[in-house]
Amino acid sequence: MDDTVDQPYLDAVRVALDAFLAGVRAEADGDAWAHLEHRALAHRVLGLVAGACAPTTDPAVLLRPAERLVAHLRALQGPSGLFTGGDNVDSPPDSAFSVNDLADAAALLRSPSAPGAPALAAALDEVLAAATPALLRGGVHTPNHRWELSAALARLHRVRPDPALVARVEQWLAEGVDIDGDGLFSERSANYAAHVSNPSLLAIADVLGRDDLVDAVERNLTATLDLLLPDGTVETVHSRRQDQRGTIRLGAYLLPLRRVARARGRGDLAWAAELALAQGVEQPARAAAQLVLDPDAAAALPPAEAPAPRRRRVLAAAGVVLDHGPRGTTVVFGGSDHARHGRVRSGLATNPTFLRLLTPSLALDGVRLSRTFFGLGPFRADTSAVREDGVHLHEEVGAAYYQPLAAGLRDPAGAYAVEDEGRFSAAMSFGARERDVVRLTTDVDVRLVDGGAELTLDTTGPAVDAVLELALRPGGSMTGARADGEHRWRLDPAAGPGAAAAYRQGEQVLHVRVLAAEDAGGGPVAAPRRAPGYHPGEDYAFLGGTDAAQGELLLVAFRTPCHLRVGLSVEAVHP
Repeated sequence: MDDTVDQPYLDAVRVALDAFLAGVRAEADGDAWAHLEHRALAHRVLGLVAGACAPTTDPAVLLRPAERLVAHLRALQGPSGLFTGGDNVDSPPDSAFSVNDLADAAALLRSPSAPGAPALAAALDEVLAAATPALLRGGVHTPNHRWELSAALARLHRVRPDPALVARVEQWLAEGVDIDGDGLFSERSANYAAHVSNPSLLAIADVLGRDDLVDAVERNLTATLDLLLPDGTVETVHSRRQDQRGTIRLGAYLLPLRRVARARGRGDLAWAAELALAQGVEQPARAAAQLVLDPDAAAALPPAEAPAPRRRRVLAAAGVVLDHGPRGTTVVFGGSDHARHGRVRSGLATNPTFLRLLTPSLALDGVRLSRTFFGLGPFRADTSAVREDGVHLHEEVGAAYYQPLAAGLRDPAGAYAVEDEGRFSAAMSFGARERDVVRLTTDVDVRLVDGGAELTLDTTGPAVDAVLELALRPGGSMTGARADGEHRWRLDPAAGPGAAAAYRQGEQVLHVRVLAAEDAGGGPVAAPRRAPGYHPGEDYAFLGGTDAAQGELLLVAFRTPCHLRVGLSVEAVHP
C-alpha cells in the first residue's frame, strides 16, 4: 500500500458515490427530476460527471442522464439567467449553490481524466454563461451568502477566466470575513459553517491564492473541536440560525477538516477528520470531484492527535462555556440575543436552553427555566460571567402598567398612535405615558463539577409559578420522580431538600437532587398554584406556536421568590 495515499478515504468516497449514483440512475426512468429544485438537480450533475471521470466506470452510462439534467436546468433558468423555484425568488445566492456544482462539473470535463463529452460540456457552458451576469451584479441577504456567491464567481473564473469576476469577489471579501476572535462566524451556525462558509472560503482560496481565507477556516475548525460533543455532534445551542434547535454531525465538516489538516499539518484536525469519516461521506459528489480537481485531496493526513480528555473552552462573544471531562461534556449558554432585541427572530440566538450535559450514552439535552410572568417567556440570560468554578447568568425582565395621559396629550376622539410596548401593540401612545414597572430578577449560578453541575437559582420580585424543566433524550428509565402525564415526570422541591430522581440510559445514570429549596423568608419553597408547564412567551403563543423541548421531561416546579439549589451528576452503573 502507498503510505502517501489515504486508501480508506478513497474507498469510502467510492462506496458512497456508487450508492449516490445508483439512486440518481434509478430516478432517470421516472418523473422524479420534474419535482426537484435546481440545487438538487445540479448536485446530481456534479456526481454523474465525477463518476464518469473514474477509470473503472463506463462514462456513457453516467453522461447520458447528466445531459438530460443539464437540459432540464437550462429550462429552469428565467430571463435573468437565475434558476426559478424555491422560496427565494430571483435569488443570486440560491442560484450560486447550483452554479458552484455546475462550474465544478465543467472543470471536471476540462480535466485530463475526463471522458470526451463535447455536447455536455457545451450545454454546461451555456447554462453557466446565462447565469454569470446575474451573479456578477447580484446581492445577498445573509452573511454566508457572500461566500457562497463569491465561491461561484471564483469557480466561474477558473472555468473561463474573467477579471470582472475576480473584481467582484474581491469586493465582497473587502467587507472582511465575519469570524470573531473565538473562531465563530457571525451566524454562529454549525450548519452554515460546515455546508457554506468553510467550503466556500476554501474554494475562493484555491482559485485566487488567498491563504488568509484558509486561516479563517482553520480558526473555525479549531473552535469546532471544542464544540464537539460526546455523541459526535457539534454544539448548536448558541446558533443564530435554524440549527439552534437541532443537531449537526461532525461528518458535515469532513472535506474542510481534511483540507486544512493536510495543508497545515494539524494532527488534531486529522483526528476529527477520521471521526467525521466514520460517520459516513455526506457529500460524495463533492468529495469525488475534489479527488479529480485537487490531486492532494487523496493524500494521507498527518498522524491523528486526540484532544485532551479534560479541557474547558470559553467562547466569550457567543456566551458559551464547554467543560469537557472523562465522564462527559457540560455546556452552559448565556449569550442569547433576546434581551437586546426583545423578540424571537430568524437570525437571532434565542434558544432558552442554558445548560446541557452529554456523555457517550446519556443526554440531558437541555435545562430551561419557565415562568408565568406577563407572557415574557422563559429565562434567557441578558448577561453572563465566567468564574473559576463555573458561570453566573443574570436576567431582569419587566412589564409595565401605564398611567393616564397628561392633559395636553389627550384626544377627545380617543384616537392614539398604535405603538409596540414590548409585549404587544395597541392604540395607546405608550411612549407618552408614565409607567409602573413590575420586575422579576433571576440569577443562576452554574458550578461545574466532575461529571455534572450544581445549579443555584435565586429570584426576586413578585410571586409567580415557575418550573425548571430538564429535557432528557428518550430511551432511558426514570425512578424517584412521579409520573405527570405521558413523557412527563415531576420532582417537588416543596417537599424539602432530599427530593431526588434518577434517569438511567445505557451504562450511565443521571442523578437530580434538590439540595436546597427556600422561599424569600428562609422557609420551605412554595408549591406552584397551577399544574406546571412550559410557557414559550407571547412571540410564540400569539401565533399558536411553541419552542417547547422534546423528550422525557423532568419538571422541578415551585413558586418565586425563592432560593433553589439542584445537583446534577452522571455516574456509571455498577453491576
